[in-house]
Amino acid sequence: MTQTPVIFGEVLFDQFPDGSSVPGGAPFNVAWHLQAFGRSPLLISRIGEDELGRRIQDAMKDWGMTTAGLQRDPDHPTGTVSVSLKEGEPSFEIVPNQAYDHISAAEFPDLSPSLIYHGSLAVRHPDSAAALEALLSRSPSPVFVDVNLRAPWWKVGTIVSLLEHARWVKLNAEEIDLLVEQSGPTVEKARYLIERQDLDMVILTFGAEGAACIEADGAVQRVHPRKVEVVDTVGAGDAFASVIILGLLNQWPTNIMIARAQAFASAVVSNRGATIHDQDFYLSFIQQWGRKSS
Repeated sequence: MTQTPVIFGEVLFDQFPDGSSVPGGAPFNVAWHLQAFGRSPLLISRIGEDELGRRIQDAMKDWGMTTAGLQRDPDHPTGTVSVSLKEGEPSFEIVPNQAYDHISAAEFPDLSPSLIYHGSLAVRHPDSAAALEALLSRSPSPVFVDVNLRAPWWKVGTIVSLLEHARWVKLNAEEIDLLVEQSGPTVEKARYLIERQDLDMVILTFGAEGAACIEADGAVQRVHPRKVEVVDTVGAGDAFASVIILGLLNQWPTNIMIARAQAFASAVVSNRGATIHDQDFYLSFIQQWGRKSS
């Protein structure tokens, strides 16, 4: 597991109103996309010893992903989330006390991450919070924090403490308003957050209005999405984050990185669910961007 991106946090099933269910969770979605783009991530998560857990494991193996970081829990079920959609926009009912809440540092494989990614839902339970703290304390690797504030599973103090380890932070306009009390434009709040937390970059997403990267030197790169037929926006932010991470690993210029991230996210929202199971879907982007690792 030398020099591989480590993706830490929840893996679960998104359950839709039509009865369909697809593997999800922001870390799982990010890892899925990075695998398709040739970066061979290590997903550290936990599943139950149940049918849903077997489906997660089988899906990862079929996609060529390692399951070395996928822990099995005999006492807690594989995570589930009920997704409701209104005009394509999702809302989530997140079930408590799931297997991913009990990730154990004692079950980590040997690893040397090139980058560590995690979100905020992963620390709602003390067990997984302790496991994440152990991971961060063992590794000097740079950290990408993807803020996903899901009521009632977060507190301002907890999120701020997570940012102390971060080099890059991704969040949306509503989330930065919740975390930064100062008044003023959103970009100025991002600059304040960079200074307060000693960050290299804040990545802001604005839904249909696009996204912006604000760097420590004050530079701002903006991008607007192309018009697409939206099926649902579940996982759009995860798709965006995966290409930002790809760009950071490959040292793409910020303006190119954010444009590619937005293009990929716009393509993902044209599909149902957060993960795409057709490698050809990714191949078109790989061809546009060059070789998988460049």
